[in-house]
Amino acid sequence: MRFSMLIRSVAAGSVIAVAGYIGSAQADAVADFYSGKSISLIIGYSPGGGYDTYARVLARHMGKHIPGNPSIVPKNMPGAGAVVAANYMFASTPKDGTNLGVVAASAIMDPLFSGKRSKAKYRPDQFSVIGNMNRETWTCGVWKSSGVSSFDDLVKGKAVTFGSTGPAAITSQHARVFNSLAGTRIKVIYGYKGTKDVNLAMRKGEVGGSCGISESTIKSRWFKDVEKGDLKIIIQLGAEKKAALKNAAYIFDYAKDDNALKAMKAIFGRDVLGRPVVASPGIPADRAKALRQAFIDTMKDPDYLADAKKARLETDWNSGAEVEKMIAGFLATPPKAIALARQALAVTKK
Repeated sequence: MRFSMLIRSVAAGSVIAVAGYIGSAQADAVADFYSGKSISLIIGYSPGGGYDTYARVLARHMGKHIPGNPSIVPKNMPGAGAVVAANYMFASTPKDGTNLGVVAASAIMDPLFSGKRSKAKYRPDQFSVIGNMNRETWTCGVWKSSGVSSFDDLVKGKAVTFGSTGPAAITSQHARVFNSLAGTRIKVIYGYKGTKDVNLAMRKGEVGGSCGISESTIKSRWFKDVEKGDLKIIIQLGAEKKAALKNAAYIFDYAKDDNALKAMKAIFGRDVLGRPVVASPGIPADRAKALRQAFIDTMKDPDYLADAKKARLETDWNSGAEVEKMIAGFLATPPKAIALARQALAVTKK
């Protein structure tokens, strides 16, 4: 009896030792690979906006948490609401873990919600998901010169122009949903590289407003515009009403019927993905695991948190595993709700 217990104890110890050795060997292999290398961080928007700010703060701190301590080099690749960057990450980067991408949730989910109209070359579940830097509540706002004082003005038929990067961006999609489901008359002007450029266009009078303004961006980049009354946030689009946005209307109060509500929940529900970080599909499992852990460690890093606080960034993050589950949940959305969402998001040709 005692002898058999001793044998089992020795065997268990051997298994633990072997597992520890394998884990150590994998870590060494990852460190050997990344040592002396750099990782490109592809940002789906132009410099100066919310995605760019988050990405550059991440780049300053994540490298020290990756075995081998590679440097991380931010590179902007704006276009089509980050679909250009997502396509590049999917089809044109080495499958070795030397490229990361900061793209929009709407870009990742575009194949689901745009269907055959999508310019995406990927499926939402094909990326190696590393994490999400912040769960977001998105809003839309208007400039003081727009002649709009509330969302009700738009529902009652007040015409206004909004700026956007492209049809796949929420700066366009959210406005189109309003037109389809709430009866607004928003004309979307394309060609801007990001919300920073749209903000400049509002100042110049080129456009009257913008969607795709996150609560975190209001706090970090546009708070002075809001405080001075130059920019007014007129509607919030989160799954729950935010007290900090109490003066803004709530989108779900404008659903005209049950079908409209289902479409709104499908469209605006995905935005909880916030600011996802992805790697190329098919990278070695040990490197994907190391990148995911490095992301978690970065999100908890006091230096990163201090840097984020200085930049007025929210840090309500998700791990890569959590984001994968969210994406799987969205892909399981009932077909009828997806059909209604696609109809609401359809780009009207004039």
